[in-house]
Amino acid sequence: MKHKKIIFAGILSLLLLAGCGTKDEERSASDDSKKTSVVATNSIIADMVKEVGAGQVSVKSLVPVGTDPHEYEPLPEDIKQASEADVVFYNGLNLETGNGWFNKLMETADKKENEDYFAVSKEVEPIHLTGNTKQEDPHAWLNISNGILYVKEIQHVLSEKDPENKDSYQKNADAYIKQLEELDTTAKDAFADIPNEKKLLVTSEGAFKYFSKAYDLTAAYIWEINTESQGTPEQMKQVVEKVRASKVPALFVETSVDKRSMERLSKEVGLPIYSELYTDSLAKKGAPGDSYYKMMKWNLEKIHEGLME
Repeated sequence: MKHKKIIFAGILSLLLLAGCGTKDEERSASDDSKKTSVVATNSIIADMVKEVGAGQVSVKSLVPVGTDPHEYEPLPEDIKQASEADVVFYNGLNLETGNGWFNKLMETADKKENEDYFAVSKEVEPIHLTGNTKQEDPHAWLNISNGILYVKEIQHVLSEKDPENKDSYQKNADAYIKQLEELDTTAKDAFADIPNEKKLLVTSEGAFKYFSKAYDLTAAYIWEINTESQGTPEQMKQVVEKVRASKVPALFVETSVDKRSMERLSKEVGLPIYSELYTDSLAKKGAPGDSYYKMMKWNLEKIHEGLME
C-alpha cells in the first residue's frame, strides 16, 4: 500500500508540474499579446529591435541565423507571422530583392509600405555596386554610423506605433546608441595606426565597402554580392593582382559564404586567412557575435589584429 501511495504522489506531482508549465506558457503568450508585435527580415535588425523595444515588443526574425537573406524563400509560417505583425522592419538597399521574396511576402500579407513595413536604412547615404551602378550595396550596417541610423529609425517607428511607450523607446535607443558610438570611436582611433600599405581588407563578398569607408581601408573581394557568380577565373585574377600590389598581411572570410574560393586565393597569394567575419547574420546564441554590438566588435578587433600582423 505504501508503495502505491508513493507512485500516486509522484503522478500527482507530475500533473501539477505539467499544469504549472501550461499556465506559464499561457501567461507568457498573454504577456506577448500585450506587446507590439514586430517581424524583422534578418537577425541583425531583430537584435536592434530588441535593444530599442526591450520589454515592450515581441520580435521575430524571418531569415534564420546563419542564412543568407539575399535569396531567402519564405515559409508558410513567415506569411502568418508577417500578416499578424503590427510592424515589419526590413533592410532595403537591394538586400531582400534577390528573388523578389520580400515584396511578394508583403503583398500576400496585405502590408503597405511606410504604414505597416519600413526600411531601417531610410536615412543611409547608399554606396552603389561597382558592377551595376544602378543597384545599391545593401551592407550599410557594417558601418556603425549607419547602424545608429537604423536604430533611430526603429525608435521613431515604434514610438509612432506605440506612443504609450515612447519614452521607454527613446531611453533604450539613447543608451544603445551611446554604446555603439563608443565602439565606433575606439575603432577609428585603432585603425588610424595601420600602415597605409596594409590597409587592404580582402574578403569573399564585397560586403565591406561601407566598413572600409568608415575605417579608412580599401575593400577588395572575389565577387561583389552573393547573387553573382562566385570565384570565377576573372574574379580571382583581379583580386590576386590587388593583393600582390599591396603589403597586406592577411585575408578574411565571412561566416555566411562557401570558404573554398578564399582558400584558393590564400594558396595563390601565400597569405593566411586570419579570421572569419560576420556580415549578413548574427552568430548563434552563446557564440561570439550573437548580437549586433558583439558582431561589430568582433569584426573590428579581428580585422585590426589581422592587418597589424
